[in-house]
Amino acid sequence: MTAPTVFVVDDNPAVRKSMQALVEAAGLAIETYASTAEFLAAYDGSRAGCLVLDVRLRGESGLDLQDELRKRNCMLPIIVMTGYADVPTSVRAFKGGAIDFLRKPVAPKKLLAQLREAIESDRKAREAADQRAAVTDRITQLTPRERQVMELLAVGNSSKEIATALGLSVRTVEGHRREVLRKMEVDSAVQLARAIAATRRP
Repeated sequence: MTAPTVFVVDDNPAVRKSMQALVEAAGLAIETYASTAEFLAAYDGSRAGCLVLDVRLRGESGLDLQDELRKRNCMLPIIVMTGYADVPTSVRAFKGGAIDFLRKPVAPKKLLAQLREAIESDRKAREAADQRAAVTDRITQLTPRERQVMELLAVGNSSKEIATALGLSVRTVEGHRREVLRKMEVDSAVQLARAIAATRRP
């Protein structure tokens, strides 16, 4: 896995230069872009990190880029920065999923703290997404009958209750139960319930 990157979209060369110096001095990777088109042409959604986005770009709004990234289901945390803050702009930014809205100039210490928080948020979100994908893949390995047993087991039914519900013997259900736990790589019905619940969170 590549190191997380701080992506900066700002049409001011001086801002990009100062951001690069600050972030690199803190030991973080950074890439800067002068426009939304330049960023979109280069960005790969699988790359981890965070995005620092200026609102007023030459001939366009940074918030339009935010909207486009959300349409693409990009999970990159976005910190919006602007020298022209107003309530409607901040409301739109937060509704669009921004994790912070900062007014320029931002104190270097505060900005670095926000960047590290955003990167950590991204790491956790990607880790959770990977775990959900892994569980979903394991579910696909179950037979139709094992899936029935899994669903009933996950909501707290005993082997006897599952047997009654499915018209099976308790012994048969116990065999399916063992296979479900093995294939799902869990040790108990409680762990199974937690794994399934994680795949169904928005």
